[in-house]
Amino acid sequence: MRNLLMIVSYDGTEYFGFQTQPGGNTVQDHLEAAIMQLTGEVVKIHGSGRTDAGVHARQQPFHVHTDSKIPVDRWRMALNGRLPADIRVTDVREVPLSFHARRLAKRKTYRFTINANRIPDVFTRRYQVHHPGRLNVESMREGLKHLIGTHDYTSFASRHSTKASHVRTIYDAWIEWDQSGSCSGSHEQGIIHIFMTGSGFLQHMVRIIVGTLLQVGEGKRKPEDMKRILEAKDRAAAGPTAESKGLMLWEVLYDEAGDEGTDLLERNETEQ
Repeated sequence: MRNLLMIVSYDGTEYFGFQTQPGGNTVQDHLEAAIMQLTGEVVKIHGSGRTDAGVHARQQPFHVHTDSKIPVDRWRMALNGRLPADIRVTDVREVPLSFHARRLAKRKTYRFTINANRIPDVFTRRYQVHHPGRLNVESMREGLKHLIGTHDYTSFASRHSTKASHVRTIYDAWIEWDQSGSCSGSHEQGIIHIFMTGSGFLQHMVRIIVGTLLQVGEGKRKPEDMKRILEAKDRAAAGPTAESKGLMLWEVLYDEAGDEGTDLLERNETEQ
């Protein structure tokens, strides 16, 4: 028995998320089908976490147990030849049998992208939420700071969350504002990327935070309201859930000393 750690990137537009669901058509379904075509094995892969329908991933790890003798360096091309064009395995490494992609994950980073120009970009519209109205980005930055730390994020979790605890840690959160590609005109604001790195995230958590931050940017809420909303521990206190297409799982890190999975992901981060 071997344990393989793989990294997959995907455009989630056409899928019902990463994790298998009764309705099918998930990224996991396609990966498991590709592995079965390649090795003849019926396997269950274990991802670093789940993503909602329409959410994308730049770098999502998963592991799979296999009895196949196929050399590690041949798996990537062999699987990609059996996967849809919008799902790609980018790296593969053999890791100890004890490695678990979800349980050993230490930090996850998500990026949410907003196109704040008057006219959306037809070529990136699947990965950005269009918001043509004026936004105060500095107020959004100030509001985001109130969420950093270890807190109960009930206000920013889906009402359908089944987690026993809503306490999580956000290690860092920041906004990158790219105005280089803005169209001409006084209302053009460019592209706004909101990044959040944490120990883990609740269902819809990033999207609800973004939906609330947009209200701060619009002037409907004050930056300090983010702290009040957090302390309320009430979903009704926060703003709407932002569209899924703007969200991307950016990276997952394993920082256990001596963990072979760490070496793979650190190498990927360096090569980007």
